[in-house]
Amino acid sequence: MEQKIQLYNTLSRRKENFEPINPPHVGLYVCGPTVYGDAHLGHARPAVTFDLVFRYLQHIGYKVRYVRNITDVGHLENDADQGEDKVAKKARLEQLEPMEIVQYYTLRYHKNMDQLNVLPPSIEPHASGHMIEQIEMVKKILDSGFAYEKNGSVYFDVVKYNSAHNYGKLSGRSIEETMENTRELAGQEEKQNQVDFAIWKKASPEHIMRWPSPWSDGFPGWHIECSAMGCKYLGETFDIHGGGMDLIFPHHESEIAQSVAANGHDHVRYWMHNNMITIDGQKMGKSLNNFITLNQFFSGEHPLLDQPYDPITIRFFILQAHYRSTLDFSNDALKAAEKGLKRLLAAGQTLDKLKPFEKSTVQIETWRNQCYEAMNDDFNSPIAIAQLFDAVRMINSINDGKDSITAQDLALLNKTYNDFVFDILGLRSDEQTASADHELVEGLMQTILDIRKEAKLKKDWPTADKIRDHLSALNIEVKDTKEGATWNVKG
Repeated sequence: MEQKIQLYNTLSRRKENFEPINPPHVGLYVCGPTVYGDAHLGHARPAVTFDLVFRYLQHIGYKVRYVRNITDVGHLENDADQGEDKVAKKARLEQLEPMEIVQYYTLRYHKNMDQLNVLPPSIEPHASGHMIEQIEMVKKILDSGFAYEKNGSVYFDVVKYNSAHNYGKLSGRSIEETMENTRELAGQEEKQNQVDFAIWKKASPEHIMRWPSPWSDGFPGWHIECSAMGCKYLGETFDIHGGGMDLIFPHHESEIAQSVAANGHDHVRYWMHNNMITIDGQKMGKSLNNFITLNQFFSGEHPLLDQPYDPITIRFFILQAHYRSTLDFSNDALKAAEKGLKRLLAAGQTLDKLKPFEKSTVQIETWRNQCYEAMNDDFNSPIAIAQLFDAVRMINSINDGKDSITAQDLALLNKTYNDFVFDILGLRSDEQTASADHELVEGLMQTILDIRKEAKLKKDWPTADKIRDHLSALNIEVKDTKEGATWNVKG
């Protein structure tokens, strides 16, 4: 590859040269959402962060298999294997099937990701769809001697594992510190040590989500899903595993232990973690009940919001901070991001109108290299954005006649600007959004008219008239012509 990336590896706690196992192929696994509620700003940050990684790796020529999981079973109310499954609890409260909850919130999550212009991953596996893989991994861990079965549940033996390996090497915690900070909880008598964690839980009679296994009808522990699905789709060793910093312990620490116990070696070469979004200095999240959903940001319907914010403004706000830095929410910061985004996109319109000169008084090649240097330095999006604003100043100066640019440099400036603004940072102009919305409306209306046409062919006049009348109530006029039905907005 022409570009050489240095990325910060959480495991080594330093920047390392990125060298994939099988270039140009890259395996990227990112922990996705637990689908029992609407996505909030805290969910947007890892999605945008690793979308940036995905986009940039592809831009510089890598072939990336990006796996982002959906947690729809096994994530209990706390990390000590206690409480009700979060999806099952929501299903019970709403009097729905758990998979109805999963489908509803997964679709809403996908819609939010589309609004943020987050590309879909290559594979999006569900924990509930990979029971066989999880059960087989539990068997391998039992065979290795690092787990034990008790009353139909299977627990990972952290103390025994730590005697042979290092449980804590990702988080930097010692086993003694972990044991000291582990609370004694009722119903944990089955464990040999309080630090042990479940990799399979026997389901209580009232538990809705359950699957047969050699040990009991039950369900997998939260941590086992990523180990099993990462191994299935990316192999026993793959390049990058990402997620939020709050997942380092216990989730990712436990993933490492499970994979070493099952396969005899570490499964990830580079661990990447984005930092938290905070509000008044506290992590924004559901556990603290201080979160704002993405839909609330887009509508402005929340007491802490002064106004609605466009999804791309939210994306730009996130990218203005380095992924390893905390990002504090405020209306002032969002308004500043909104203003900066408009200025950046307006420069693109000015760029399209620039005329070349015989001589350049601007250093486009140097500027281009600095853009790539920023991204190659651990995906440093705020520095890359600063470089783009340097381009804004150059564009405006050329437009004002204070500087000049040759045709060759203008072509390079145009390509680099568009590559970074749209392909790498994933920003989008109002015109692009309007075009996408137009295509969506056209597609929906064509579907409706096709359904009406089928009704008329079947002489189902009530249905055909009902469709026309409902559209008319929405101020949409349908006309039947020899070439077929057409539509337009009245007035």
